[in-house]
Amino acid sequence: MISSKLVLSALALCSLLPLGSLANAQDSSQPFYIGTYTKGDSQGIYLSSLNLEDGSLSQPVLAAELDNPSFLTINGDHTHLYAVGEVSNFKDKASGAVSAFAINEDGTLKLLNQEASGGRGPCHILLGPDEKTVLVANYGGGSFASLPVTEDGKLKPAASVMQQVGSSIDKSRQQGPHAHGMYLVPGTKLALGVDLGVDKVMIYDVTDEGELKPHDPAFIEIKPGSGPRHLATNQAGDKIYVLNEMASTVDVFEFDPQTGNSKHVQKLSTLPEDFDGSNTTAEIFLHPNGKWLYCSNRGHNSVAVFDVDQETGKLTFVEHVSSMGETPRSFQIAPQGKHLLIANQNSGNIVVYEINQENGTLKSNGHQIDVPDPCCIDFRFD
Repeated sequence: MISSKLVLSALALCSLLPLGSLANAQDSSQPFYIGTYTKGDSQGIYLSSLNLEDGSLSQPVLAAELDNPSFLTINGDHTHLYAVGEVSNFKDKASGAVSAFAINEDGTLKLLNQEASGGRGPCHILLGPDEKTVLVANYGGGSFASLPVTEDGKLKPAASVMQQVGSSIDKSRQQGPHAHGMYLVPGTKLALGVDLGVDKVMIYDVTDEGELKPHDPAFIEIKPGSGPRHLATNQAGDKIYVLNEMASTVDVFEFDPQTGNSKHVQKLSTLPEDFDGSNTTAEIFLHPNGKWLYCSNRGHNSVAVFDVDQETGKLTFVEHVSSMGETPRSFQIAPQGKHLLIANQNSGNIVVYEINQENGTLKSNGHQIDVPDPCCIDFRFD
């Protein structure tokens, strides 16, 4: 059953997003969607809104029912949303699901269709070049897949499934491949697939037909046992920041977006020197201005803030900020770059921080909402 805090009437939905259009509220608020795990009270994807004037959050409402929509992505004109269904069986196949939704005028979601993700336990999704395909990382199945998108926003069956092979040194977690994220190199048709299980970032060419083809070079090697999870790139595509879940480190690479060649230039811990507990990292984002990098720690329950050298791309530690909850699985920077929202999965809360525009430091503004098992935040803006 959904918690009473989230059982909101149609009237409550209207108060969140006035009838007419989301655009009517854009001057003062920023709608966003919340992906969750549905093992407990959650029913699927939720919708809330960030007040850009005072930094407050509206109470979340259910936008669509879906099993384990753990990661979301929205197209450029903000008419469609795509979500993974992080399950191990879909329509009697050993696969997770990918769902396509149309975004209604009031912000709720209309299911268009679903397709198999090409592997068990899909955990990450994004739109490919020209938004003609969606790219999916299947953690349980250890594969990366591409699914073409039709002109009306629906999904076609997978055009390619790149099954990973191999293992790494930690036999408890790296006994086989575990695809964990897919990212585009800006200005190119290169896709980067992060594999925790084999300690590699795979490099793929995305064809005009929406297929993934191994690039040459085919991968970036990460130190064995690191367990790479997510990454971020700068706008020029010549710097890559790889967040390692198991080692609680971030690696900095110089990257040639034309050839795919890379050079490792730095490794830093995301934790304080005196921390001796267990920790796994989760999310990483560059600020839109490219000056600051943010990484979340699950265990230390914090966000690490780094300054980015604009010439070399190297990082300098700035601060650790408490996530004000347990297990900050995800966070997101609002499009204007003035607020950062942290989703604490185990404590079921989303907390708002103000970003200092001079140095990138974070300060809680005191606003938060309750959401069961939040694990992804994606903004919709016009």
